[in-house]
Amino acid sequence: MPDYQPTSRRPIAQMFRNTANGATRACVKLGVHPDVISYSSIVASLMAALMFLFSSRWPWLLLVAPVFCFLRLWLNMLDGMVALASGKASRRGELLNELPDRASDVLVFAGVAHSGWCHQALAYWAAIFAVLTAYVGVFGQAVGGKREYGGVMAKPWRILVLAIAAYATFACHLLGRSVWLTERISLFDLACIIVIVGCVQTIWVRLASILRGLNASAGR
Repeated sequence: MPDYQPTSRRPIAQMFRNTANGATRACVKLGVHPDVISYSSIVASLMAALMFLFSSRWPWLLLVAPVFCFLRLWLNMLDGMVALASGKASRRGELLNELPDRASDVLVFAGVAHSGWCHQALAYWAAIFAVLTAYVGVFGQAVGGKREYGGVMAKPWRILVLAIAAYATFACHLLGRSVWLTERISLFDLACIIVIVGCVQTIWVRLASILRGLNASAGR
């Protein structure tokens, strides 16, 4: 479907988008399929998860894990840019673009859950709410509206919160200070709580936007 155009595109800062211009041209020239890039983002997320997983044994991995998380974001952007530039954008591509994203969310938070830096349950709840947040965004498109991207805890912000927790935890380790803010709450616990609360707000905002759109289309 060479003439297909996605009905909704994630708002991305032009500065960030510009970092992928060269890679987009190279992928189009080499015939790299967008699906390959989409699935590569799972590999980046798996690497991040493994680094979080073993970071209690080798804390320096906390410096590298967020890099792979941000690489995942970059690949998520690149696949769409390549799809459009190569004329390979399709409804199938939109579907396959979502599935690796959700797998990536779960992988990253599962790595955090078993890192030893936080309570496992909190990290898994953060993963559940991350998936729910994305699901609600797609749900708007499924009922005939547009893909919703509103709210304070979209995917880039979830990654940023984890990155801050990782670097702060490494700094505490380096300085010989405790990563526990209280007897029961660590820096990573706080990060997961922020993600969960932010996701609840984001889900609310997206649902409200979807309902307003449905009411408007119904003439209410």
